[in-house]
Amino acid sequence: MKAVVKVFALLFISILVAGCASGPDRPEMSEREIYEAAQGYLKSKNFSLAVDNLQLLESRYPFGPYAEQAQLEIIYAYYRGGDNEAAVAAADRFVRLHPQHPKVDYAYYMRGLANYTEGEGFLERFIPTDMTQRDPGSTIQSFDDFRQLLQRFPDSEYAPDAKARMVQLRNRLARYEINVANYYFKRKAYLAAANRGRYVIENLPQTPAIPDALAVMVQAYLLLEMNDLADQSLMVLRKNYPNHPSLDKNGNFVSQVGIDQEGSLLNKATLGLLDRYEPPKFDNREETD
Repeated sequence: MKAVVKVFALLFISILVAGCASGPDRPEMSEREIYEAAQGYLKSKNFSLAVDNLQLLESRYPFGPYAEQAQLEIIYAYYRGGDNEAAVAAADRFVRLHPQHPKVDYAYYMRGLANYTEGEGFLERFIPTDMTQRDPGSTIQSFDDFRQLLQRFPDSEYAPDAKARMVQLRNRLARYEINVANYYFKRKAYLAAANRGRYVIENLPQTPAIPDALAVMVQAYLLLEMNDLADQSLMVLRKNYPNHPSLDKNGNFVSQVGIDQEGSLLNKATLGLLDRYEPPKFDNREETD
């Protein structure tokens, strides 16, 4: 009986060993076989196994003819697999190791693309999400990545797409500033709101958020009783965007809250519980973007 058990145990171990040998870590696989296996996984969109094979190829054949190509393709595999941080790290590594590589522009492009989508969760890939409400850190980094690509490789095949994405990123950053201004209105930090609007005007010109930035400045300066500055901003808004929703048919600014309402004694005495009003909010993307 013991002999039979031993035989079955040996058979079970043999099956396990055979199964392991058939996986991507088979010691007899050549460099080309591992690379072709990785290509198959990429084509079938099994990006996790593609990463495993590309990592195996580089670790087993670090100086082989497929090693550098594997380093490039693992950036793509990480990105398509949704691991943007790993994609950025892999791109950084390739740029550091191969700054003169003929395809290093691809690494710059993929780094920008990974940062472009950083912060998007699984659901955001299928459900429309307002990215202007998110922390702008990855947006700023992506813009800088694409900027470096265009500076270093202006004739790159990825340059046109990088330029288009930079326009979108600038628009996203400008709209983020308007969202912050709206938050400052809610907190009654009117000078801070005005400064956000001015930042958009001075640093992010020719973006669709410019009309709202001007409206932010007019509203904030009115609440601060800085009428000269309010009139200056209103003049620019009226001249360049006469159809903005904040203007009536005669070009007058329609203030969302007046000084009297802001300074209501009842509102102050009840700490805002009575005589409440909605804080100003500017988001006219459908009308002006």
